[in-house]
Amino acid sequence: MKVDLTVAAIPAFIGAMAAEHAWQRAHPVEPGTRAGDYQLADTVASLSMGVGSLAAPYVARRLLDPLTPGVGRHGRTLLAVGAAAAVLTTVGDVVRRRLRDGRLPDPQTVPAQVREVQEELADIRQGPAVPPEERTRPVLRRAHGALAVSAVASTALVTSTTWAAMTSGKRLFARSPLDVGGGRWALLAAVLGWDFIYYWNHRLSHESRWLWAVHVVHHSSERYNLSTALRQPVAEGVTLTVPYGLLALAGVRPALIEQARGINLIYQFWIHTEAIQRLGWVEKVFNTPSHHRVHHGSNRDYLDRNHGSILILWDRLFGTFEEEDEPVVYGLTSNIESYDPLRIATHEWRDIAADVAAADSWHDRWSFLLRRPGWAYARRATAGVA
Repeated sequence: MKVDLTVAAIPAFIGAMAAEHAWQRAHPVEPGTRAGDYQLADTVASLSMGVGSLAAPYVARRLLDPLTPGVGRHGRTLLAVGAAAAVLTTVGDVVRRRLRDGRLPDPQTVPAQVREVQEELADIRQGPAVPPEERTRPVLRRAHGALAVSAVASTALVTSTTWAAMTSGKRLFARSPLDVGGGRWALLAAVLGWDFIYYWNHRLSHESRWLWAVHVVHHSSERYNLSTALRQPVAEGVTLTVPYGLLALAGVRPALIEQARGINLIYQFWIHTEAIQRLGWVEKVFNTPSHHRVHHGSNRDYLDRNHGSILILWDRLFGTFEEEDEPVVYGLTSNIESYDPLRIATHEWRDIAADVAAADSWHDRWSFLLRRPGWAYARRATAGVA
């Protein structure tokens, strides 16, 4: 029976958190001045998300496999639903544009005297005339938005599940003519390969809102201690990433890929602390608590920096490295002010759905899902989406 290294490490995780808490009590500071101090509600939320992340892959497999084209029996149904929703949404777009553009008179074609009388009448009626599009029944607008969300969500779900099925380690290893074996050098290759791919996936998780909706869970705490490391995503089954199965295509056995995943996650645990400061020459090559504190910062200079897992070399090579040189403000640029695990896991998805529902073009709908989170937030502010 295969043992998940992250599960086997749980007793060590708990012991390390107890030791960190003991260190904090032995080095007290003014209450509220050290973000690394444990706070009960925040810690419970992080641990809940950690437990959820362990169960999520098994739940996702049971839920998503039937909806995966070529794997489950409902895959074609999901495709049909998405296509129908897309067609109806497009029809709704055409109707809205005609209401907006086809019935409103061009002010340039209205004589000045007539326009003056119209404006006076509008004032008497306590405000300007409401455009035809705004007079559309709210229920129809909501239905149109729901269709748009259904079309985008079903397409994203089909794409992510199909991509995951096509790029699994087992599938690609079966097609690979290579096999690097199962020794220590093969394991080292797996760990280094996973670390390299992880850098790009982690970076993309900050640069695409779809991936950010999954990853934002890990950044949602305004605290920074070892329990924060366990605040893990639960929706990785519905995302799109650079496949770790590429390692299998290069001859790395799937079992070694899973071990590399465990080693990668276990390494990341200890860097979520304020108890350890600088580590000298180690910081030139490896990711450290100092480097990762920067990654969790919402400071302007710290945003989207230091994406590495074990090695910080990738950030130095690809221009995303930032030194810790000012106090870190942890959390999001706009914090959710909640310890509810359900809200932590879903708040960005709900925001995406609201943005897609309010958008009036396919360009904006897909941009709200795929473009940078910053673009989406600026766009939704301009559009006045609540």
